[in-house]
Amino acid sequence: MAYQIRIKRQSAPDTKSYWQEFSYDGSADASVAAVLNELNGRMPLTDAFGNPAKPISWECGCMVRKCGACAMRINGVPRLACSVFLNTLKGTTVTLEPLSKFPLVKDLVVDRSILFENMKKIELWLKSDAYLAEYTHEARYQSARCLMCGCCLEVCPNFSAEGSFAGAIAPVNVYRILNEEQDHSHREELSAKYKAAFFDGCGKSLSCQDICPAHIPVEELTVRSNAAAIWRR
Repeated sequence: MAYQIRIKRQSAPDTKSYWQEFSYDGSADASVAAVLNELNGRMPLTDAFGNPAKPISWECGCMVRKCGACAMRINGVPRLACSVFLNTLKGTTVTLEPLSKFPLVKDLVVDRSILFENMKKIELWLKSDAYLAEYTHEARYQSARCLMCGCCLEVCPNFSAEGSFAGAIAPVNVYRILNEEQDHSHREELSAKYKAAFFDGCGKSLSCQDICPAHIPVEELTVRSNAAAIWRR
């Protein structure tokens, strides 16, 4: 089946962006990631009008929705390229853009290091041996499934890479540490930093809940983290 792949391209952060179209005539069962691989495998690569084109810069790792590296905007929605298939999209035009909430590196590649910097500011680590209660196993497992892809932050009205609000990634991951930490002073410090980095800035739009490509129960983990850090329950 014939598709038009529209890609927003930019060679560097300080250069002007532009749109470039490519033709893809292949299986509708192919993922967006597979299409990008196919385009970059062409020698030479030309756009839909026969003009020479440089290889498309994008990121991938596992290709099976486990690493979150291939997050991008697909037809305006932040998703993982490896788990979006052409036959699930409307029409035959596929529009690809980089995530807009993070600094651009090149084409579809963005710098998401702020995600990890925010986690370090919260001190998201254990200072004692983990305490593991069997009845919290499922919630801890769900917490550990976070891909750190940034899709939830892309749709969050309160998040900015230049701001101090950490977004939904904070409660999703903080729950696991608060639940396992036995060092009381670190629990108190972590709770205070969590309050400043998330609780005080969350507008509770819950736009993060439905967009998560891993289908993590963001709302439940947020409630659990708030209960542990703020309400001491």
